[in-house]
Amino acid sequence: MKKQMQQGFTLIELMIVVAIIGILAAVAIPQYQNYVSKSQVSRVMGEVGALRTVVETCMMEGKDDTDCDFGWSSSNLLGADLQDGLSASIDLDANTAELEATFGGNSSAAINGDTLTWSRAETGTWTCTTSADEKYQPAGCGEAAAGSGG
Repeated sequence: MKKQMQQGFTLIELMIVVAIIGILAAVAIPQYQNYVSKSQVSRVMGEVGALRTVVETCMMEGKDDTDCDFGWSSSNLLGADLQDGLSASIDLDANTAELEATFGGNSSAAINGDTLTWSRAETGTWTCTTSADEKYQPAGCGEAAAGSGG
């Protein structure tokens, strides 16, 4: 009599593999969502931060926010123009400026409605603040003061 070789997996082996995949997915999916949210905040920080040079140029030329051409193209995390998710203000008398982005569009649900603000002090230094949760804040962009932001 010939010994038969095993022809596949038993039901218990398949159930164990499915259980292990389920446990790994339960841990990995929330971590991935946090990663996506943090990368979106970092991306907007860079996109809006690039406008600081334009603001500085406009200020040196004596142009306020109504005369300045910011050259904002679009962002699927904010909006298509300055009125959609991004606001800019330049105060020539106080020598200050502010760029504020509000997350919307394709941003993750965890940060949708939060804001990221670049503020220029009278001394010419720029600071970044955000109302996004601390776990989503990139290096160099701290928490917004209480009562500000969204």
